[in-house]
Amino acid sequence: MSPKARMEYLESIVIRYRKSSKKKKSIILDEFCTTTGYNRKYAIYLIYTFKRFTKPKPKKRGRPSKYNCPEVLEALRRIYLAANLPCSKRLKAILPAWLKFYHQEYGHLFWPAVKLLLKISAPTIDRILKPFKTKYKTKGRCTTKPGTLLKEHIMVKTDQWNESKPGFLEADTVALCGGSLLGDFVYIIDYTDIATAWGEQRAVFGKGETAVLEQTKDVENMLPFKLLGFDCDNGNEFLNWHLLRHFSQRKEPVQFTRSRPYHKDDNAHIEQKTWTQVRQWLGYSRFDNPAVVPLLNDLFRNEWRLYHNFFMPSLKLLEKKQVAAKTIKRYDKPKTPYQRVLQSLDIETSVKRALKEQFETLNPFQLRKAIDAKLKKIFALKNK
Repeated sequence: MSPKARMEYLESIVIRYRKSSKKKKSIILDEFCTTTGYNRKYAIYLIYTFKRFTKPKPKKRGRPSKYNCPEVLEALRRIYLAANLPCSKRLKAILPAWLKFYHQEYGHLFWPAVKLLLKISAPTIDRILKPFKTKYKTKGRCTTKPGTLLKEHIMVKTDQWNESKPGFLEADTVALCGGSLLGDFVYIIDYTDIATAWGEQRAVFGKGETAVLEQTKDVENMLPFKLLGFDCDNGNEFLNWHLLRHFSQRKEPVQFTRSRPYHKDDNAHIEQKTWTQVRQWLGYSRFDNPAVVPLLNDLFRNEWRLYHNFFMPSLKLLEKKQVAAKTIKRYDKPKTPYQRVLQSLDIETSVKRALKEQFETLNPFQLRKAIDAKLKKIFALKNK
């Protein structure tokens, strides 16, 4: 044992030794001498003449934080958990909208606490919520089986679309396989609009072409804007004649493109949504019961899409540049897909008016409770 390790060990037993009875002191002393090899008298001398080996943490100077108020902490924690653990910047953006409904769920919140929550900064939120934050480290598994038959008919997208105009979707599948690709199980098809970040999800059992086409049509009908482009990876659930005919054989064809093989960055907009839209809620367990598919789609078509598109903000990358060895990124302010749709000049006024009327009828806390209730039934049924 090194001298430094001996001093650290001495520090760990001093307080316990001084507070113990005579009988326990003898036991602690025997243990200390056996471990360090010290003479018994020398060990007693060290214990009674001990000075702190490690420096104590300095006390925080200045006045106590005004945010260390039980009412503020409780409200912030409840909204943080109900919003499914967003980052501090996104949480700060949703506070004004969520506080309007807070009193309906948890009672009246006094105005001083509301005032503090409205002007709280993102770093302060990080400091306050540090004990509540949860880390997820589980990694996923790729299930994209290359579809080679139609690669010559579907062009590769190498340049970016007009990201300021809504209607260009990226799509990807997420496997709820539980770590094994054997047999059949549920896939989640994830769709996201590049300009507004408007997201839709649908469930299918297996990767059948007909089922994927049916869900894609349903998503297209529920979008608040016209579909102009559809981009996907090279999986055979997308690269098939069904989708190609659906997008090309119409009066106003939809631009159907694919990414380069083995280049996930080509679908960056949808890849980054996989965690927040699917994995964070459904996890990595296996869903191999076909009966959960209609339950999942009922959830996705109702509470799920309203909760994420109307109340969950996201940040969009505005600029990325390389300065020496550093990559500097600049983001816009966090906004919900609903807010981005209202700000778009390419969407009709009647559509915006309908969305505003729908927004007035929604309560994020009630939506979250409905989502949790339906997910509880789904998880109970997923492996039966």
